Amino acid sequence: MNTASDASALKIRLSVLIHSLQKGFIERETAVRLALLSLLSGEHILLIGAPGTAKSELARRLHHALNEGEYFERLLTRFSVPEELFGPLSIKSLEQDRYHRLTRNYLPSASIAFIDEIFKANSAILNSLLTLLNEREFDNGEQREKVPLLCVVGASNELPDDDELAALYDRFLCRYEVQQVSEQQFISLLKLPERENKPLDAQVVFTLDDLNLVLTQAQFIELPDDVLNLLHSLRRYLLEQNIPVSDRRWRKAVKLLQVAAFTNGQKMVTLWDCYLLQYCLWHRPQQRQVILNWYQSHLGIGTGFNQERMEKLINTWEKTLHEESQRTVQLKNNRGERLYMDREGNQTLDKEQWAATERNGQTLYLAPPDNTDRTNNDKGYTFDELKSQFFDDYYQQCHIDGHWQHINKYIANPQNQFRTLLSNEPCLEPATYSVDFITKRVSETQQIADDLARFEEQIDEQKTGLSETLSDHLWIGKVFVQQADISLSETIYAVNELQKRIEKVITGFKQLAHNRT
Repeated sequence: MNTASDASALKIRLSVLIHSLQKGFIERETAVRLALLSLLSGEHILLIGAPGTAKSELARRLHHALNEGEYFERLLTRFSVPEELFGPLSIKSLEQDRYHRLTRNYLPSASIAFIDEIFKANSAILNSLLTLLNEREFDNGEQREKVPLLCVVGASNELPDDDELAALYDRFLCRYEVQQVSEQQFISLLKLPERENKPLDAQVVFTLDDLNLVLTQAQFIELPDDVLNLLHSLRRYLLEQNIPVSDRRWRKAVKLLQVAAFTNGQKMVTLWDCYLLQYCLWHRPQQRQVILNWYQSHLGIGTGFNQERMEKLINTWEKTLHEESQRTVQLKNNRGERLYMDREGNQTLDKEQWAATERNGQTLYLAPPDNTDRTNNDKGYTFDELKSQFFDDYYQQCHIDGHWQHINKYIANPQNQFRTLLSNEPCLEPATYSVDFITKRVSETQQIADDLARFEEQIDEQKTGLSETLSDHLWIGKVFVQQADISLSETIYAVNELQKRIEKVITGFKQLAHNRT
């Protein structure tokens, strides 16, 4: 299966098989595709839903897609015993003091199995079940036997709450919540004829050799950088959302993407194939939509466009422009000395100057010189306080240095004012920038604008070729084409908004040239 014609034949064969498996089902297209893809990938699928939603019928049909191997089906209860799954103990072996189960027609001999209410599994059967699901081995007495198990379709009405069942839950790579038929399709359900159990066309059913070939060839399907980047970003997002995904699940999910790409006739996994991750990575059903929403909002990441990173980058440049456009420098005289503005609005070389202090709009004064504390504990004296405490009422005089001095003469002397040493504001002017500086800033931000223009062009190409690329995709339904088209349109809009912002930044840096002297 190394030629293009072989790949095309495989895709056609699978397309016919999917159509055959879906016949007679209503609103089960996704479940059928996931079940078949799980089988091709050698993985298990879990169906969550109420009784009567065709879960067991889906498993039986999946068995018909394989022309060899046994099928096993069982409903578990709290009282289920190991014999129900793994077979009865051999009486003959017990007589010989050997512990051995007769596994024929039981789970260890099956290729495909359906286990209903699987989370009713108790501790008596759990360990053996885990080994069988994961390692494809069964401990039968003293021997560990290889089993032919390819895929288990597990079913449950509810998810497990017991930590003991967490490992079992993690064994199912694909998880799908099966809903009852919708209101719109209810009449179609009632009119649905009974399905005839006709065997599938022998030309489309798979052999074990076919499955082995798919798994072997899928290993060589390339994982391009855009897909790896998306997976890396998604992993960070899921950690932030507290959605647990084990390392083993990530590796198995990638294997499933490679199988999906190979069977769809591709040479590499594409971003479109990552649509399937929503069925592999959720821990609770409501998280599937969270993952899908993130995925659809990040479709443009394949072009290298990362909206969050670009938002942060442009925001940084906007702040840089604001800071540099508001930056000022201190004026100097022709001798290079820094200039300041005094309290009267005149330029001065003095960084500080003494200024009269006021309280409630009244000038403050010092007490006469013969007082120990002339400042009144740094409060100073108003005119009325000075007059009432140090000058007589009639002549308004005070004896200072052997002479009588009138209060008006006293306050006229600047040395008797209560003054404070204040800092003068520096004389500032807008900063000037060299031609080289402005050229560099414009060049750096223009590069961002060029990247955005390239992103827009590539995302638009994705959008244009969307229908053609996905119209016959085996594993992605047509509904997604409409969703993806909307998401890509939103991404283009986001790119355009970022382009407007960076163009304003470029214009702003060019205008800094007007500040040059």
